Amino acid sequence: MRIGILGLGRIGAFHAETLSGFDAVESLVVSDPFADAAKAAAERFGAQVADSPEAVLAAGVEGVVVAAATDAHPGLITACVDAGVPVFCEKPVARTMAEGVEVLKAVAGRDVPVQIGYNRRFDTGFVAARTAVLAGELGKLHTVRSTTLDPAPPPAAYIAASGGIFRDCSVHDFDIIRWVTGREVTEVYAASGNRGADFIKEAGDADTTGAILTLDDGTLAVVSNSRHNARGYDVRMEIHGFTDSIAVGLEDKLPLRSVEPGVTFPAGVPHDFFMDRFTDAYRAELLAFTEVVAGDRPSPCTIEDALEAGWIAEACTLSLHEHRPVTLEEVRQA
Repeated sequence: MRIGILGLGRIGAFHAETLSGFDAVESLVVSDPFADAAKAAAERFGAQVADSPEAVLAAGVEGVVVAAATDAHPGLITACVDAGVPVFCEKPVARTMAEGVEVLKAVAGRDVPVQIGYNRRFDTGFVAARTAVLAGELGKLHTVRSTTLDPAPPPAAYIAASGGIFRDCSVHDFDIIRWVTGREVTEVYAASGNRGADFIKEAGDADTTGAILTLDDGTLAVVSNSRHNARGYDVRMEIHGFTDSIAVGLEDKLPLRSVEPGVTFPAGVPHDFFMDRFTDAYRAELLAFTEVVAGDRPSPCTIEDALEAGWIAEACTLSLHEHRPVTLEEVRQA
């Protein structure tokens, strides 16, 4: 198949490399506002360069991967759907929920699949956790703990435009909690701290947050996030039921140091970057997209899925600002 790629920054270039290695992908058509980025990708992967998204869509592509800036996502998603071309787009669907809802309305009822990039759904540990939960191996659930701790904050310019830690970081936890448990969030309560980089507080954001999510079956999910985790990039999940308890991320590259006498776990070099932690998941995610393009499976992460995670982020942001519990229904109606 012939795949287009829009945006060739760090993640777009990685996607180009991944796709070029798939047997099912015969050729790539790439485009980026920075001509040098497109030229470099073309030289490295033998891709055809197009000077615009419209030119990519006119080049006979059977699917398109969108790795462009967030502001471009709505227009590129709808352009691909209008052209009848299946599209994979990195999260978020749009910068605001209102724009995301408009994208959903624009593509509703169209027989063109859209896949949004939430890579944890393709991590082997999270896949195994979902399988165990849905098979009933844990019995009824009572507690879920989900953690994302970054080794260092992103640049100040990113923080200023990100929309806040719940929207750009915690949203991965929100999505994977929904996916692993198969449940919906009904209410949230959030708290935060600022004990690190001054520019985060100055931007009106928090560097460390905690949120308690109530799921629709009464299960409690505790989400912990921070921009400061000097030991490495820490992504984990615990799922506790009345029959059994399991964990994702308890492996030798876990960025924690045990102080128990005689304990050598974890013994490996800690994860220090999200691409290190989720390289295989990113590849599995794109392989799934080629199956979507081929018509062999439906989208494994729809616009609706992405918006649900976004509503949880909105509720947590409101809860944090107003120091109170917030229901999902409240933010949907706002």
